[in-house]
Amino acid sequence: MDRIVALRAFGRVVETGSFTKAADSLEMGKASVTRLVQHLEAHLGMKLLTRTTRKVTVTREGAAYYDRTVALLRELEDVDAGMASEQSNPKGRLRVDIGAALGQLVMIPQLAEFQRRYPQVHLDLGASDRRIDIVVDNVDCAIRAGAMTDESLVARRIGEFEFLTCAAPDYLARHGAPRHPDELNGEHMVVGYTSTRTGRVIPFNFHRDGQRTEVEGRMLLTVNELNAYVAAGVSGLGIVQTARFALQRHIDAGTLVPVLDDWVPAGLAAHIVYAPNRYISARLRAFIDWSAELFRTHPLLMPRRGP
Repeated sequence: MDRIVALRAFGRVVETGSFTKAADSLEMGKASVTRLVQHLEAHLGMKLLTRTTRKVTVTREGAAYYDRTVALLRELEDVDAGMASEQSNPKGRLRVDIGAALGQLVMIPQLAEFQRRYPQVHLDLGASDRRIDIVVDNVDCAIRAGAMTDESLVARRIGEFEFLTCAAPDYLARHGAPRHPDELNGEHMVVGYTSTRTGRVIPFNFHRDGQRTEVEGRMLLTVNELNAYVAAGVSGLGIVQTARFALQRHIDAGTLVPVLDDWVPAGLAAHIVYAPNRYISARLRAFIDWSAELFRTHPLLMPRRGP
């Protein structure tokens, strides 16, 4: 039995709560993971996990063993990384999760610069609006918008998403431009954006001269993916409110027009998040620093106005 491989397999089962998910994240067969854990239990002479048809739970001895071995595995990763030489030359595979529109419009077009700086880093990029579990899905880091409510993750703020409220010229020709946010509940129509985290439609937010208001809006369409949401606005299906980086190209082309200019939408903070027990390798540190620099300098991400 390879003790290190067995320890990693056991650790992933604990972290994911499933032999199947652990096997997927390790790119191994489920039977191999099961056999490694069984051999580890036989070697130790104790039960580490309790298995039923519905779930896997950690025994008291298994929890104590995990706490001690996860620290040892992190130290081993430190050694494997090559210490100082790896710090000056980041390399290896890095799994990152970002929103689909942020990837398509901002980050992927800039990745050639990241590859030029770090040619030995292989990025495994997940780009979708599906909310993943960083630990269960074995992702190194993710970029998230909004307040960080999950205290089990480490979050570094790297910038802010500026929001705009827009409508298509065709919509404005049919309905006119709203003059006050309250009109979105009556005379006007909005496209709803459903949070993949909560399953709820996110309301429109505005502030002006110290006054703040939140509007749900009258809607006949809700969408749960940002590119599709913007496309609905361009098609004249209702007023939309989202991050400027997703709207600016349509504003420049004249297919979307900003409305309610004197009512400023509330922006959302941008964070890079990762698990607290995740080893901060040179490649992860390089990506975090590069992303922070991108948010400071990219024209679609730099805020154009104050709060």
